[in-house]
Amino acid sequence: MSRWLALLLLLASFAVQAHKPSDSYLRLKIDGAQVSGQWDIALRDLEQAIGLDANGDGEITWGELRARQSDIGAYALARLSLSGDGENCPLRVSAHQVDHHSDGAYEVLRFAAECAAAPAAIEIGYSLFFDFDAQHKGLLNLEYQGKIQSLVFSPGRSKQRFELGEMSSFRQFLSYAREGVWHIWIGYDHILFLVSLLLPAVLLRERKHWSPVARFPDAFWDVFKIVTSFTVAHSITLSLAALGVISLPSRLVESAIAASVVLAALNNLLPVVGGRRWVVAFAFGLIHGFGFASVLTELGLPRDALVLALVGFNLGVEGGQLTIVAAFLPLAYALRESWFYRRVVLFGGSIAIVTIAMIWLLERALNLKLITP
Repeated sequence: MSRWLALLLLLASFAVQAHKPSDSYLRLKIDGAQVSGQWDIALRDLEQAIGLDANGDGEITWGELRARQSDIGAYALARLSLSGDGENCPLRVSAHQVDHHSDGAYEVLRFAAECAAAPAAIEIGYSLFFDFDAQHKGLLNLEYQGKIQSLVFSPGRSKQRFELGEMSSFRQFLSYAREGVWHIWIGYDHILFLVSLLLPAVLLRERKHWSPVARFPDAFWDVFKIVTSFTVAHSITLSLAALGVISLPSRLVESAIAASVVLAALNNLLPVVGGRRWVVAFAFGLIHGFGFASVLTELGLPRDALVLALVGFNLGVEGGQLTIVAAFLPLAYALRESWFYRRVVLFGGSIAIVTIAMIWLLERALNLKLITP
C-alpha cells in the first residue's frame, strides 16, 4: 500500500506542476528596418522573478505594477535580443498596459527596435524565466509583409533564425502544424484522457474479469474507433471556437476536461460503458476541442489565413496524438497477458490518473492551488 501511495503522490505532483506551464506571448511586426513588438507576460511569473506585491497581501494592484514598470521593462528586454543580418537591433520600451488571458492577468509590454537596414534575416534570442523555470515557453508570432509565422521558445530552443524572404503560406501552415504537435504533447490532461480510454483496448471484460484479446486487429479496431471519434469531435469544436462561432468560459472548459479524465479512468476501475468507449471519446472530445481552441487563440490566428492556420494546427494535434497511440498500442498488446499489465498498468495507472485529474478538477473548479510547484 505504501508503494502505491508513493507512486500516486509522485505522479500527482508531477502532473499538477506540468498542467499549465508558464507561457508568454510575443508578437513582432517587421516593416523594413523598423520592428514593433508586444510582449504579454504573466504577472504571477513577474512576481516570482522580481517581486511586484509590495505589501505582501497576495494581490498585485495597478499602483504596485506602475511603480515597477521601469524594472519590468529592464528585466524583460535584458532577456530578449534581436539582430538583423547579424547586426544588433536595440530594443526600447514604448508603453505598458495590462490585459487578461484565460489564466490570469498579464503585463503588456510594447516595444520597438530599429535595425541598421531592412534585414533579409532576423535572429531572435529569448531567455525569459529560463533561469528558474525550465517549463516556461515563449510563444512567438512574427509578421512580415502580411505573412505570419508562429513558433515556441524553450530552454532547448532559445534562439531562432528567420529568413524573411522564405516566409510563405506553406511555411505558415507548417508552423501551425508544428505548434499543434507541441501542444498535444504538453497537454497532459488531453493525453491522460486518451490513455484512459486506450488502456482497456487490449483486454476484454468477461464475467467481471479482464482477459487479453486474442488478436491484434481486435485491439487495433477498438483503438481506431476511439481515436477517430475523439478526433472528429474535438475538430468540430476546435473549429467553431477558434473561428468565434461558439465561446465558453475558460474555467468551465478546463473543469469539464478534468472531469472527463476522472470519469474515463473510473470506467476502467468500475466498467459501465464497456465496449462503447468510442461514444465517451466523442462526447468528451467536444469539450476537449474548446481546450485546444484556447491554445490556438493565444497563438493568434492570422486573419488572411484563418482556414490554413486552423487546418495546420488541427493536423498537428492529430499527428502528435497518433504518435502517442503508435507508441502505446504495440507495447500494451505485448504485455496484455501479463499480471503486470492488468494490475499495475490498467488498475494502478487508472487510480493514478483519477488522483491527478481530481486534483486538477478541484483546482480549476474552485480556483485553488493544492500543490505548489
